[in-house]
Amino acid sequence: MPALSLITPAAAQDVLPEIVVSATATETPREQVASSVTVITADDLARYQQRTAADALSMVPGLNVVRTGGPGGSTAIFMRGTNSNHVKVLIDGIDAGDPSKPNGAYDFANLLTSDIEQIEVLRGPQSGLYGSDAIGGVISVVTKRGSGPAKLTGSIEGGSFGTFNQTARAAGSQDNFDYAFNVAHYRTTSLPVTPLNLLAPGQQRNNDNYDNLTYSTRLGVRASDELAFNYVARYTDAHKGFTGDDSSNWPGPSFPEKLQSTTASRDFLTRTEAVWSPLGNFSSTFGFSYANQWNRTINPNPDFWVSSFSLGIGPPSSYRGERTKFDWKGVLDAGYGQKLVVGAERQDDKIGTDSSGAYDLFGNYQQLWKRAGTGNSAGFVELQSEFTKNFFLVSNVRYDDNDSFGGHSTWRIAPVFIVPTLDTKLKATYGTGFKAPTLMQLYVDGPYVVANPNLQPETSKGYDIGFEQPLFSNRVSFGSTYFNNQIENLIENTTLSGKWTYDNVGLAKTSGVESFVSWQATETLRFRVDHTYTHAIDQTTDQKLRRRPDNKVTMAAIWNPVERATVSATVLYTSSWVDYDRFGTTLLDAPSFTTVNLAASYEVDPHVTVFGRIDNLFDKKYEVPVGFLQPGFGAFAGVRVTN
Repeated sequence: MPALSLITPAAAQDVLPEIVVSATATETPREQVASSVTVITADDLARYQQRTAADALSMVPGLNVVRTGGPGGSTAIFMRGTNSNHVKVLIDGIDAGDPSKPNGAYDFANLLTSDIEQIEVLRGPQSGLYGSDAIGGVISVVTKRGSGPAKLTGSIEGGSFGTFNQTARAAGSQDNFDYAFNVAHYRTTSLPVTPLNLLAPGQQRNNDNYDNLTYSTRLGVRASDELAFNYVARYTDAHKGFTGDDSSNWPGPSFPEKLQSTTASRDFLTRTEAVWSPLGNFSSTFGFSYANQWNRTINPNPDFWVSSFSLGIGPPSSYRGERTKFDWKGVLDAGYGQKLVVGAERQDDKIGTDSSGAYDLFGNYQQLWKRAGTGNSAGFVELQSEFTKNFFLVSNVRYDDNDSFGGHSTWRIAPVFIVPTLDTKLKATYGTGFKAPTLMQLYVDGPYVVANPNLQPETSKGYDIGFEQPLFSNRVSFGSTYFNNQIENLIENTTLSGKWTYDNVGLAKTSGVESFVSWQATETLRFRVDHTYTHAIDQTTDQKLRRRPDNKVTMAAIWNPVERATVSATVLYTSSWVDYDRFGTTLLDAPSFTTVNLAASYEVDPHVTVFGRIDNLFDKKYEVPVGFLQPGFGAFAGVRVTN
């Protein structure tokens, strides 16, 4: 799929980004990019009134978003059938993956959209540029800069499920300084998540609640014509009330817990960089990033076996992950259509957890605070070549030297040819990828888990090939891309002396087709349809991989009935998929579902805009994952004010 706004056809240049960055790590015209890239702009987010990144990503082809219930629930992204930890997530250039998680994946539960300028979703193996975690692809989030005279913006929104959201923003620029300060508050107080049929007889359901307060800032200073400095920071304080699973009846049937558990999450991401351009054709970027991710869960239910005769309530479980990274990137425009990009980086990860303890025979909890760390040094080289105005080629190679398992090389090649006269874009990519084992898998033992310090990285080989065709002066466009990934040495749970451990025993293959059609029907009405077919197989068992639907269809429309009004509609169809029940005891086929969302806004004057939306218009009852209800019919309305 091209680097397009979610539904806007190529003719609508007013909303289409002409440049993409994630595919090459430097600004590149989108017609020269062979990779499948979807670009979600700030205008898209406002038009569809998508308040969380997870909501926006659910419309992207090739992605399956799995969230345990409503807002704030644990959220995983499966890209082109690969695992959720095979997606590299960058927020303003900061590697946001959480090293304290067992699989190291980024949890999209708490990422709000009010300050986001653009999300690029880059599909296919990308380790040749990005290193570990990029087997499935990359999701790059960029926040808004300030520009022009000082501008104050605020919004307030309320609606179903006790929703009450507010945002505030101050941004602008003066002389050589630009600034942006943002605050966003997202709250729901009563969201039914647990299916009633899972409750024990006579048990009452506790509805989930969620509260997220996010602060962010972005600053820039141009010290001279050759030197500029940038700074970004993001802090999120989120709290979630949810219903866990009761294991105290084991080996009997399991039920949702009677008392509500709570999780507190605090994430801090920051990056400082200097951009030095001593020559007109060469620039260097020196960066330092830091991420600190902490969460704590309190479970008031007596789920822990203390002895053969009694139960106990465990203390809070806490996880903390820290990541520091120094990086340098140089870009040389060598002329004659050749651009060279080189880079080097050093990353260090640390984790701490106090969830690895156990009870002794006397009911006393023995807390075991575990700490572990590792690092990785890497360098890469990329060459972008424009041989003619119709033929482009991007190739890169990268070498990673990991403190835990040693060296690993990856590479990628991506040609594009545009057929003269027809303007047909023919594209292909081939690349390798890898996923490093996590610190939890390598070094952290628990009462029922044994770490394996001998783990090796998961590896992959993948390719795609496709075309894009504009017609009628770009009023209509369509295209299709076939993809194929082979993944080896997958890290899976195995048993060792009656406990769980990890080993490189998995083998998987994912393949499929992504297709789209977009149509500018009139000057005020636009449509887009995307279809993804995915075939994801565990080749050791010849069974389908869980939570990967065979078919996904998204449809969207934008209508501007008058100049100041916008009406949009989205439809999401997901076919059935394989999943375990909520308690992990039975493998079953989850039913398909279709949801319809509507949104509308009206600009009363240049300073006031009113808006409203309806989510899940037909109140479809469905579970993703199995055992967790998604929100039913919801109506929301609000107002946005600027100076």
